Amino acid sequence: VTSRPRTPNDRFVTMARTLPALLLCVLAALVRVASAEVYFEERFDAAWADRWLKSDWHVSDGTAGDFTRTAGKWYGDAEADAGVQTGPDARFYAMSADMGATFTNENKPLVLQFSAKHEQKLDCGGGYIKLLPSTADVESFGGDTPYAIMFGPDICGHATRRVHVILANKGDAKPANLLIKDDIRAESDQLTHVYTLIIYPNNSYVVKIDGSEVSTGAIEDRWDFLPPKTIKDPAASKPEDWDDRPVIPDPNDVKPDDWDELNPEFIDDVDAKKPDDWDDEEDGEWQTPTTRNPEYKGPWTQKSIANPAYKGQWEHPTIPNPDYDATGADELYKFDDLRYVGFELWQVKAGTIFDNVLVTDDPAYAERFANETWGATRDAERKMFDAVEKARAEKEAEEARKVTDADLEADKRAEPVTVTNDDDDDD
Repeated sequence: VTSRPRTPNDRFVTMARTLPALLLCVLAALVRVASAEVYFEERFDAAWADRWLKSDWHVSDGTAGDFTRTAGKWYGDAEADAGVQTGPDARFYAMSADMGATFTNENKPLVLQFSAKHEQKLDCGGGYIKLLPSTADVESFGGDTPYAIMFGPDICGHATRRVHVILANKGDAKPANLLIKDDIRAESDQLTHVYTLIIYPNNSYVVKIDGSEVSTGAIEDRWDFLPPKTIKDPAASKPEDWDDRPVIPDPNDVKPDDWDELNPEFIDDVDAKKPDDWDDEEDGEWQTPTTRNPEYKGPWTQKSIANPAYKGQWEHPTIPNPDYDATGADELYKFDDLRYVGFELWQVKAGTIFDNVLVTDDPAYAERFANETWGATRDAERKMFDAVEKARAEKEAEEARKVTDADLEADKRAEPVTVTNDDDDDD
């Protein structure tokens, strides 16, 4: 088979055939962009306070804190990185903003994203955000105010350093709020980190920190919205002859007859003698020193061997849960009433800076938003932080050196002065 040379007309025909497909791709992309909706976007510019309502929660008892606009002690761009910082210490902090209209995430993704910088090296306190329904009393927004979603880091000592993802239960089901069963580790350094929660209409979710997935899966599997599909078989029990001991004492290993466990580890040193110049009144009662007992063997321990009858760990068999009800399983992801976004926190040591809050139905836009904000200044922030930390360490070292020098000088001044008499007069 031979092929003829391609002509300009052939190229025109190919382009004519390809162009509609390209146009369809472009149109599809435009439709996706056009259908994406940003419900709320807050970069905390100079007019941020006009858009946020401070709650009167704990105002009357004097334990309500404030949010103040600042970029903090280290940043990549003083203006772009300005967020709102909690203060003073040991306070409750609560404020909310109206997203403009009540909406639902039915049949589309829901993305909740924000950044948090624990500049104060948070030791105990929250750093999370909430989405509230239209029925919320935002003027008194506080810890007891019902919410739809609570998301973000919570730190208290070394024991609690996790990212909370709490979803409101459906209807009147109890408990009212359900915590994710995954233990997601929160960032606990003093730099800015971006937290992203994506809930998809196929009842799956994704949690990202700084753009990287740290938890993902099915909502039904990670929250207790529904009873478990399977339960332990109540009719099953571990057989009496089931041996789950990997090792057993060696029956051939017997304690020797001359093994005396009562022998003390230390005995009086029979060779020690009370010094001739020992004065009981000045030196106290003389105690005979001890020496290690050469007969001491310690407690006898029987050797172990592999258990020839070992069957492994017994696993309780499961059966389908007769109480499992899949009603509503297809809509676990859905929230019908979303209206406000808010921070409701308690912090022992204040200083967390929140910024770049975003609520949208477009995960791709959320990724671009994070890259254009946090991503654009993260390296510069790290560089400034390192410089600040280096200067702090050098200052502390210099102050410690001055204290040491002062202590040495004080010790010298406190040394007793020995006076010698060189007078040879025998009178």
